[in-house]
Amino acid sequence: MGFRRFSHAVSAIIQAFRDNDVVTARRALAGWRGGYTADLASADVARLATERGLVDAYRQVFAVLFWFTVLPGPVGAVLYRACELLANEWAGASPGDDEETPIARARAAFGAPVRRALWLLDWIPVRLTALSFAVVGDFEDAAWSWRTQARSWAREEGGVPMGIVLASGAGALGVALGGTIAVPGSEPKLRPVLGVGDPPEPEALPSAVGLVWRALVLWLLVILLVTLANLAP
Repeated sequence: MGFRRFSHAVSAIIQAFRDNDVVTARRALAGWRGGYTADLASADVARLATERGLVDAYRQVFAVLFWFTVLPGPVGAVLYRACELLANEWAGASPGDDEETPIARARAAFGAPVRRALWLLDWIPVRLTALSFAVVGDFEDAAWSWRTQARSWAREEGGVPMGIVLASGAGALGVALGGTIAVPGSEPKLRPVLGVGDPPEPEALPSAVGLVWRALVLWLLVILLVTLANLAP
């Protein structure tokens, strides 16, 4: 479990925007998320950083914390992180490779059981995380986005589980995530729009960090109350 793994990256991007240094913000995003960022506008950098921040918050904090609490000792945390890492490693084609090559198809087939296990492990914590975002943010917009938009993310990275997190997070923040990514020299990548309102501007990044922190505090309070209730005679 590591909150700092994404909070440091977000902090670097926020500081770069405060210094009016879009180039540094792009580089920080590229080092964190990967992919082409050289010609992205500041609003696109903020949008992609918000998306990656919400996903990383779930993958590296909330899901790990849930399974650490449910299963004895570190077993749950290790199990979840192992499945998540192996599912990414055996997702199919490596970056830049053709998804239709025999090696890519073999990797995808070999990793299918792990991806299925990860889907099962995600089922409960991903919904609890989305509910937490709704409780500490704009509940009505978060619930509406979750209910009507999450399934549209089925073919994107992380599939429906990440669609639930992103839709709820976007609705809770009152912004629109997803949408088109324009990459010079290639066709624009069309993605479903999640959330309501306008795409996040750089000034909205601290709000996304605050949403994650409030949700984490809510989880810790619930865990504390459950622990005290179990200890009561």
